[in-house]
Amino acid sequence: MNGIFAVIFILSCALFLFSYPDGFLSAMLSGGQKAATLSLSLLAVYCVWLGFFKVLERSGLSEKITRHTMSATRRLFRSDDREALTFAGGNLSANLLGLPGAPTPLGIKATKRFLESGNTYAADMLFVLNATSLQLLPTTVIALRLAAGSAFPADIFLPTLLATLFSSLLGGMLVFLTRRRKKQPAPLAVRRAA
Repeated sequence: MNGIFAVIFILSCALFLFSYPDGFLSAMLSGGQKAATLSLSLLAVYCVWLGFFKVLERSGLSEKITRHTMSATRRLFRSDDREALTFAGGNLSANLLGLPGAPTPLGIKATKRFLESGNTYAADMLFVLNATSLQLLPTTVIALRLAAGSAFPADIFLPTLLATLFSSLLGGMLVFLTRRRKKQPAPLAVRRAA
């Protein structure tokens, strides 16, 4: 993937340099300045929320929240693996806050645990819920809009909530409907008759 992006970047630079050589250097410098500004503003948002998660973890609130949501995550993922459910719950809660980079390590750990126990349904459900990513607070997109100079960066709150709620419900329902059902052995009386 990096190779593809590198080729696209080099071809774009070559075309721009060929078609408008006077504006090439100024465009590169202003683009670099905008990228640095955007990166710093996103870094600040990530630092705040990751710090918030660390405070929750150290204060013990994370454990209490996990305990209260354990029955719901157990039913959602159809698993009794407490550690995997804790990772999956943390992953989903980070996604709810709109932090796409923060939940990845938790999601990987949860998926490994689910697959080690042979629970492909839970791994599939976690994958789909991450892809659809229900967001109660789209902090990353709000930060991007703020950095771009939007007058009302939080205007996307309701549309984002409705769109991601619909996609998460639809995706979860499709995983549930298309899950692989294990073949049950035939009852003993049927086997004897055969």
